[in-house]
This record gives sequence, structure tokens and C-alpha cells, in this order.
Amino acid sequence: MGCGLAVPALAQAVAAPTIAADQALDLAKKAIALRSVRGPGNQTPQVAALYKSALVAGGFADADVEIVPVDDTAYLIGTWRGSDPKLKPLVISGHMDVVEAKPSDWQRDPFTPVVENGYLFGRGASDMKLDGTTAIAALVDLRRSGYKPKRTIVIEFSGDEETVMKTSALIAERLKDADIVLNIDGGGGVLDEESGKPKYWTWQGAEKTYADFRLTVTNPGGHSSAPRPVNAIVELSRALDKIGRYRFKPELSPLTREALAKAAPYEEPAIGAALKAFVADPTDEAAIAMLVANPGTVGRIGTTCVPTLVSGGHAENALPQRATANINCRIFPGHKPADIMAELAQAVGDSGVTFSDVTEGSVANDASPLRPDFLAAVNRAMGKVYPGVPVFPAQSSGASDSMWFRYHHVASYGASPTFSKESQDFSHGLNERTPISNIAPGILYYRSLFTDLSK
Repeated sequence: MGCGLAVPALAQAVAAPTIAADQALDLAKKAIALRSVRGPGNQTPQVAALYKSALVAGGFADADVEIVPVDDTAYLIGTWRGSDPKLKPLVISGHMDVVEAKPSDWQRDPFTPVVENGYLFGRGASDMKLDGTTAIAALVDLRRSGYKPKRTIVIEFSGDEETVMKTSALIAERLKDADIVLNIDGGGGVLDEESGKPKYWTWQGAEKTYADFRLTVTNPGGHSSAPRPVNAIVELSRALDKIGRYRFKPELSPLTREALAKAAPYEEPAIGAALKAFVADPTDEAAIAMLVANPGTVGRIGTTCVPTLVSGGHAENALPQRATANINCRIFPGHKPADIMAELAQAVGDSGVTFSDVTEGSVANDASPLRPDFLAAVNRAMGKVYPGVPVFPAQSSGASDSMWFRYHHVASYGASPTFSKESQDFSHGLNERTPISNIAPGILYYRSLFTDLSK
């Protein structure tokens, strides 16, 4: 059976190769059925084997598709060698693992794929097994058409992006000589809630650096019947209050300046006006107050730090000997975690509170450059399948595999062609789904993008 290529709401004049589109959906169903969740019974290696079989059947040499076991997971690197070995490779990046899903919480079994009412349901449907299999099908279709890349194309999938990102770091280390990375787990488009038509599409050119800082206060302790002037819990509480009220200086980068300006018309009027005012003058106090008060925009105009965990004391009838707290920060690109931690310590202004960086699984990374070749290629590809739909950049507050490539100074861009309604974004949540009408235009989009950046 075909996957249903009539897509009146998405790309009316698009006719993707039926074989490729059917392959993408079939592979996605098989991948969703494999429970690729970290821990006992992790089937990520089986997903890697499934993807390898599709690549080899599509013309890749068996030796050019490597599966590397790591702990209970694995990663995959497939290489399509270009005609000019002097050129650095184009890397297509994704991941195979998914977050946990308990069948008792779902309306359907999360690991039994179902196509219903134009949607593919199942854990990983939107994050990101269908995107991954669509990219695989597009590559195979390019080979089938006789295309011969000048630049080597590498497609890779990490196996623990949703958790510790160990394989993500290993892959980036191996491929740090890449010319450019297309992270198909980032970016994407928004559909109008009523009409279902595309409103706009964004590519991700930067993400904030994740950091955890531990605050610690220690005291001699003693009997609670004899309070002392200094109490570890009270001292820590005062520090947390200062951090809770502290605001980092709002800022713009070349990428966020364009991103906020072009996103403004799609926000509610008051927020849109504040975004425009902030772009025009990043010191506009009224605009800043409006944007800081809104959870949807506070993280888009600078670094944020917030207390997330607190622990203190050891007995109900004893003075606390120790109190600790975790401060979680999302750092605007261009700043080092050590500098942000020092700024927080200065804001607290108490030598009795010690700060330490306890971040795991994250590294500092700057924004990717606004490369003309990428911008031209992505605008051309999107224009072929969604003519007239606005295209502009975005900065993510969360971490992705792009972080590890940017850490090695390799330009990485989130460039998924998937569109969905904001109200139907169930990534990491219950009853995850994605419109299968994305498959047909996604094939053509990927073909165009991969060709332009490898020819």
C-alpha cells in the first residue's frame, strides 16, 4: 500500500517518487516497533541494523555502513563517497533512540505504529524516526536516479541523543573534519491551526548551552534548641532568592535579530510588538519587561538561570550542617559557562556560598555562521515544495547533536522539513504523532538540499 501522497494542505503541486515515499513510511513503522529506549531491552542496535539494511539495499557498500556498539546502544555511520576526496564531507545527522513511553498511559501502544486519519502514531513518530527514514529514502532515491556526488555524503545516527549523548560526542569527534552538518532533528514548520496550511518554516542555526551549577553552604551544625546567627538553610535561601530575582543582560546576535524580527508577526499582537521593539532597541525596558514575563520569549532574549533542586539538613532537631541547590542555566551562545557562574556568584555576594560546575553531557557551543551556500540551498529546497512559505532562522533553548559538532567548530544546522500544528506537537509526550503528508514533500526537499550541498 502507498502512504497516501495526496497532500492538498501541504504541497499541492508536489509528486514525490512513490517508491521512496512508501519506503520511508514502511521503515518508520518498523523502527517505531523497536523499543529504542535506554536501559534493559534497548533495541537501538536493531534500529541501526534496520537502517543499514535499507542503505545497503539502496546501493551503499556493506563496508561503508558501520554500526558501532556502545554500552547498551549503538551508532551508525554510512558513507557515500564523492568523486573529489579533497572536499570535506556533507554530514546528515539524526538519532535512533526515543524517550521512555509507558503503554498504560497511552491511548494506543506506543511501540505499535498506527496510521490513522493522516497521522503516523507511535513513540518516535515525530522525534525522529519518520524524519530519519525519509532522509534515508531520499538518499537511496538519489542513488537510484544515478546522481553522483562530488562531495562525500555521510549519514549518521546517534544512539543516545535523548539521554547521555555519549554516542553523539563520539560521532562528532570522528566527523570533526566535516564541511557542514544538516541535523534533521532540528528546525521544522508550523501549520495553521484552522486551515492546516503551512504558516512558516524555520531552520535552527544556534542553541543555548546547557549548564548545571551547584550551590553549597556548610556550617558546624548543632542542636536546634540553640540557634546560631548563621544557618546553612537560611543562607542558601537568601542566595536562591537573589538568583531568582537576577536577570542577565538581554542581547541579540545576527541570527536572533533576524529570527525575532521575522517571528514577530506570528505572535500575539502584544508580544509581537515587544519583539519588534526589542530588535530595534535591545535596551527598551518596556519591551524587555513584556518578553521576560512571557515564558515563550524569556529564553529567546538572553541567558536564563533558575533553581531546580534543593537539599538541606539531616535531622528535624538539628541545625543543618549542609545545604545545596542546583541552578540550571540555558546560556546564550557566545558565553562560557564559567563566566555565567562567576556572574551568579557576584550577584549572590556571599563568600559562604560556594559554586561548582556539575554539568554532565553538555559542552559550550557558539552559533553556526550564516553561510550563504546553506541559506541558498535551504531556501531553494523549501521553495520547491512550499512556494511562498516564509523561511527564517531560529535558536533553540534545548540541546541537540548539533551541539557536539559546533563544539568542534563545524557548522551545523537544524533542517527538518516536517510541518505540524503547534497544538499537535506531542514529541516526548503522550500519543506522539506526525502527519504522513510530510513524507512526499520531505523526499523532494531532501533530494534538493543534499544535491545542492554535495555537487
